[in-house]
Amino acid sequence: MLQQTLLAASRRPGLRRAVVAHPATRRVVDRFVAGETLDDALAAVHALAADGLAVTLDHLGEDVTDRAEAVRSRDACLRALDGLASFGLGPAAEVSVKLSAFGQALPGGHDVALELVRPVVEAASALGTTVTLDMEESATVDSTLAALADLRRQHPGTGAVLQAMLFRSEADAEALASPGSRVRLVKGAYDEPATVAHRRRKDVDAAYVRCLRLLMAGPGHPMIGSHDPALVARAHELAAQHSRSADSWEVQMLYGIRPEEQRRLAAAGTTVRAYVPYGADWYGYFMRRLAERPANVAFFLRSLLTRS
Repeated sequence: MLQQTLLAASRRPGLRRAVVAHPATRRVVDRFVAGETLDDALAAVHALAADGLAVTLDHLGEDVTDRAEAVRSRDACLRALDGLASFGLGPAAEVSVKLSAFGQALPGGHDVALELVRPVVEAASALGTTVTLDMEESATVDSTLAALADLRRQHPGTGAVLQAMLFRSEADAEALASPGSRVRLVKGAYDEPATVAHRRRKDVDAAYVRCLRLLMAGPGHPMIGSHDPALVARAHELAAQHSRSADSWEVQMLYGIRPEEQRRLAAAGTTVRAYVPYGADWYGYFMRRLAERPANVAFFLRSLLTRS
């Protein structure tokens, strides 16, 4: 119930204004978001790279309402790639994008988003890195996977995300477990109806493992998007079972969540990529992080109560 309430709150403009304006919110947001500017984000990338972590940089924004906003999203991602180029990290520094930030929900939105994201993917390829297409609500999955298929014709390293909570994801994982594919598997952070998604945590976890088995058995590059120690351990077991080299799969964790564990895994030889969000439009992302774990809500409330 708490999760559903927080996810619903992420869509309420009035509550958004109140949360964003609250003076104590910033200190909590700083735990999950690298900053509001590209310079902030690049400073975080530099620190993470020094700790042996790969990164995927996400300029926050989603559900844009006009083409001009979508163009600004494209331009922000191109600037981010220019910034990452200066580090010379190659594939260890990529970007993630939400197609709703590129106009996917506009009239003719599939074509608009594909038109605007293509130069970002081209620029990433030119720098020797890639782009991962984040997955959003279930209604956008077909459009996002169609865009992926189009982009991969010329840029086969373009990545996708699957949400284990969706009933369809097992079939999608089987279809995407192909040579050269990059698939980030996550549990899912959207409030989906029972007609399309598992609602109980244990069912989501079981679905995650089923998808994980398919991806690890295939010839692609699985990206394990989870902070769950049991699932990360299961990924290591499956990697060993299928004789995977350390560079043929990776663990991905969110910036600011279990940072010590990220560093420990990297030091032990696991490829770990931190998902680094930045930008002024952080509200929707922030609310989904609160919804994922009760401990995040407790942290937020403590900060509100103890602010100076």
